[in-house]
This record gives sequence, C-alpha cells and structure tokens, in this order.
Amino acid sequence: MDRVLNGSNQAWQALRRLTCCWRSRGNYRAMDERRAIKVLLLSVIIARAYRGTRVSMIEGRESMATLLPIMAAVSAGFLVIGLALPVLPLHVHDGLGFGPFVVGLVTGSQFIASLLSRVWAGSYADTRGGKSAVVIGLVTAALAGLVYLASFALLGRPAASAAILLFGRAVLGMAESFIITGGVAWGLALADDRHSGKIIGWIGTAMFAALALGAPIGSTLYAAGGFSAIALATAVLPAATLLAIVPMHGVRPATSSARHSFISVFGAVWIPGIGAALSSIGYGAILSFGALQFAENGWGLVWLPFTAYAGALIAARLFIGGLPDRLGGARVAAIFVLVEAAGLMLIWFAPGPMLAAAGAALTGLGYSLVYPGLGAEAIRNLPASSRGLAMGLYTVFLDVALGFGSPALGLIAASATLDSVFLASAVIVSCATVIALGLSRKSSGVAYQSRDRA
Repeated sequence: MDRVLNGSNQAWQALRRLTCCWRSRGNYRAMDERRAIKVLLLSVIIARAYRGTRVSMIEGRESMATLLPIMAAVSAGFLVIGLALPVLPLHVHDGLGFGPFVVGLVTGSQFIASLLSRVWAGSYADTRGGKSAVVIGLVTAALAGLVYLASFALLGRPAASAAILLFGRAVLGMAESFIITGGVAWGLALADDRHSGKIIGWIGTAMFAALALGAPIGSTLYAAGGFSAIALATAVLPAATLLAIVPMHGVRPATSSARHSFISVFGAVWIPGIGAALSSIGYGAILSFGALQFAENGWGLVWLPFTAYAGALIAARLFIGGLPDRLGGARVAAIFVLVEAAGLMLIWFAPGPMLAAAGAALTGLGYSLVYPGLGAEAIRNLPASSRGLAMGLYTVFLDVALGFGSPALGLIAASATLDSVFLASAVIVSCATVIALGLSRKSSGVAYQSRDRA
C-alpha cells in the first residue's frame, strides 16, 4: 500500500507540473481530461516500477551478504573433496600398489555414499534445520580426515589400509550430502520465494569454485607432504569452519504447513530432476573427458577445459543468476540448455585448443542457469517444510547422471572416437529442452488460472 501511495504522490506532482505548464499557455480549460487520466496512470506505473526495481536490487544485495557464511561452509566442505580428486588415485596406485579396479572402488565409494544419503540429509534439514545439517556435515568431513590419517597406521598391510581409506571416502560422501543439502535448505529458509533460483545458483557456485581450487591446491600439498598432507587438511579445514558457523543463528524448521510425504515430494521433483540429469551429462563429459581430449590431441594445457567451464559458470551465476527468478526457471532453462548443447557441439568440432576451450566456456554458461532454473521449478509448489527433502531428491538425479552417464560416454569413446563423446552429449543435453518447455507451459497455465480466479 505504501508503494501505491508513494507512486500516486509522485504521479500527482508530475500532473501538477504538467497542468501548470498548460495554465501558462492559457490552454488549461481546453486540456483533454482523458489525456490527463492517462498521464496520471502512466506516472503511477512508472513510479511503482522504479521503486520495485530499487527494492529488488537492495534485497538481492542483502541476500548475497546473508548467504556468504553459508557459501563459505559449502566451499570448505567441497574444497576437501577437491583436494583429493587428482591425488587419491596416485596414493592408491603408487603408494599402496593397487590396480585400476581398486582405485575406482576407493574413489567411487564417496559418490555412492552421497547418493544413498541424499534423502536422509534432506529430511534432516527439514526437521532440524539447514544449519544443523551443515554442522553435521562439517563434523563428519573432519572425521573423514581422521579416518584418512588412520589408514597410514596400516601402510604395511595395503589391503587393510585401502579398506580404511574406502571407509573414509564413504564418510566424506555422507558429509558432502549434508553440507550441500543443508546449505541450500538454510539459504532457502533465509530468503523469500522470489530468490529461490538465485539461492540454488549461488550455493552451487561455491561448490564449483571449491572443486576448481581444490585440484591445484591438492596437487601442491601432495607434492610437499604426500597424501598425509591431504588427510590433515581434510581434518583441519572443516573443523576450523565450524568455529565460524556454530555461533551463527539458524532458522527454525517451518511448522506453519504440513510436511509433504516422500511420494508427493518425489512427484513434484522427478520431472525437473530428469531435465537436470540430462543437462548434467555435459558437465560429466567435460569433467571426465575434457582433459583427456586435450592430451590425446597434443594440445597441452589439460586444465584448461574445466577451468574455462567453471569460470564461465561462476561468472554467469554472479551476474545473471537472477534470471530464473525474474523470467521463470523453466523458461530460462529451455534457452540455456540450447546454449550448453551449442558449447558441446563446438568442442566436438574444434580443430584446436582455443576453440575447444571456448566451447567448454559456452557449455558452462549454458549449464549455469539450467540447474538452478529447474531446481526452482522443483520446489515452486512445495512448502518450506519439505524443501530440504526436495533438494536432496533433486540432487540424486545429478548423482545418477554422473554415476551412470560418464561410464556410458566412456563406452561411446571406446567404440567410436573421443571427440564423439561431446557430440553424443550435445544430443542428450538437447533433450532437456522438451522437459523445460513442458514445465514452462504448465507454469503459464497455472498462472493464467490464478489470474482468472482473481
């Protein structure tokens, strides 16, 4: 109401100035009353739009400031994951003397544990609060570091040491579920529904930035102190982050609305989740085969594809991350899926490293708003008391896409060529457009029905 009164007052002042101008010309009595009314209404609209834009900008800055501690906690959790990614295979293969199968088993145990604990983490965030879930995740991540350290006591018995290391990876996978699911649930509880897509995008940006930084830092630590340095950092960094997180005020779990059942939440999430899974194939392709393509073609700079991808994704979410909230998550996802597919096609076509890196950046730009856009659709009609479970289920689709999609792309590379992986990924990613367009039409239909009822 204040906005209406303020806008009306500004419009009235504009109308008075206009009528004074007409008086000075002696034409006030001849002034068209309908034109005056149009001027008044137009001035009201302009004043309200201007005021609403300023309020939206202020709220956006406040949301960013509020999310920074949560983003720091998510970054700490995923930094310890990124530290081990490039060096864990070296430790298991060179340090313990095992072959590729055991390397894959130890490495993959984290992702399996993450997949299995997503729903648990989401339900916990709904019942105990997002902050509590993040705290549990950080404590568990620190324990994983201690398990890593314990494996060094049995270096003389490689099988036992590898078994303990596998358990530590599984513990870290569970920690990852609680950190990312709790972080998103915490952020959504602090902001209103108009910023849900932006919240999902920003917290996801913290995750990608940590993974991108973790690889070079982990390689440096491994060169300086071996895997024991990685284990120590894994134990210390989450514990230090807890000191900053624990004093913060959490948000009480929502009790104003009934919590939806697992089946009803899954029913709201599965269609956007399939779209997210299809679009995530491009991420898996660059993560698994980008460096390999550069190495096979003799281009060097094997770090460039993922760096270009992550850099474009982070920049897009920082500067245009609010588009899903303003224009609709499904509508934005439908557009940016095509951008992602175009980037993958460019990698497939690229005759040299610079064009391939540009394709990777274009892929990151596209995926940057697809995942949060479809995520906003997944939680759009759910109460706050069920959004933690919804985001846990939504993330499961990403886990499945990476867990099963990457090996499937590997079979394509083995039967055809490595470059064909990116062509196949572009085709798969494009299929998400159908889902996004369907969700967009459904959202538009609901909006029209609401207007008719009003």
